[in-house]
Amino acid sequence: MASLTRSITAADEVIMNKIFVVKGQKVMIDRDLALLYEVETKRLKEAVRRNMARFPKDFMFEMNKKEFENWRTQNASSKEDKQGLRYAPFCFTEQGVTMLSCVLNSERAINVNIKIIRIFTKMKAMLLTHKDILIQMQKVEKKLTAHDEDIKLIFQALKQLLPPSREPRQRIGFKP
Repeated sequence: MASLTRSITAADEVIMNKIFVVKGQKVMIDRDLALLYEVETKRLKEAVRRNMARFPKDFMFEMNKKEFENWRTQNASSKEDKQGLRYAPFCFTEQGVTMLSCVLNSERAINVNIKIIRIFTKMKAMLLTHKDILIQMQKVEKKLTAHDEDIKLIFQALKQLLPPSREPRQRIGFKP
C-alpha cells in the first residue's frame, strides 16, 4: 500500500511539474500531454485542428513568438530536446485538457484526464489555503500598524505633559 501511495505521489509531482503559467493562466503544453496520453505530439495537434470548434480561446491557445522564445529558454534543457520545441506549442487550460480527452476518446486519455483534473483541483485548494494565510497576515499587519500609530499618539501626549525644556542659564557669581 505504501509503495502504491509513493508511485501515485511521484506521478502527481511529474504532472504538477508540467503545469506552466502562460498569459497568467495555468496551462499544460501539447507535447507534455502527448507524452501522458502516449500519442505523438503531431497526432495530438491534428486531432485538435480537426476539432477547433471545441477549443475556444479560454480552453486552448497557441503561444506567440515572444512567449514561445521565453518559454523555450526557461524550460528547454538541451539541444537534443527539440521534440515539440521547433513550433510554438498549444497551451491547454484545465477545461482544454478535459475537452482534449473527449477528442482523443481513448481509455488512456480518460484516465490521464481524471488524474490531471484532480491535480488542478489540489493546486486550487493549496492556493486558497495560502490565500487565507495571506489575508490573516494582512489583518495582523494592519493591527500592528494601528498599534504603532497609537503608541506614537501616547508618546506625543506624554511629551506635552512634561515641563517645557529650559535653556541652560549662565551661572552668576564668583568663579574660582
